[in-house]
Amino acid sequence: MREPRLTLITRPGCHLCEDAKAALDRVVAVTGDRWIERDVSGDVEMEREYGDRLPVVLLDGREHGYWRVEEERLLRDLTTPQL
Repeated sequence: MREPRLTLITRPGCHLCEDAKAALDRVVAVTGDRWIERDVSGDVEMEREYGDRLPVVLLDGREHGYWRVEEERLLRDLTTPQL
C-alpha cells in the first residue's frame, strides 16, 4: 500500500483541526485516498513552521492550504493527472 498523499498538521484542542478532519474524510470518501495526521506538539521545528496557521493540509508533501480545507480545490487536485 502506498503512502497517503494527504497529511493534516494539527494540535490538540484546535476546533478548526476537527473541522479539517471532517472535510478530509469527505474528500477521501470520494477519491479513495487516505490521510494521516501529524501533531505539532513537542516538535519545535514543526511548531515554528506551522504553529500560527493550523490546521495545515499537505498534498504530496507540499502545503495545499491552511485554516480551512478548500474541498473542491483539493478534490480537483487529487483527481487531476500529474504531469
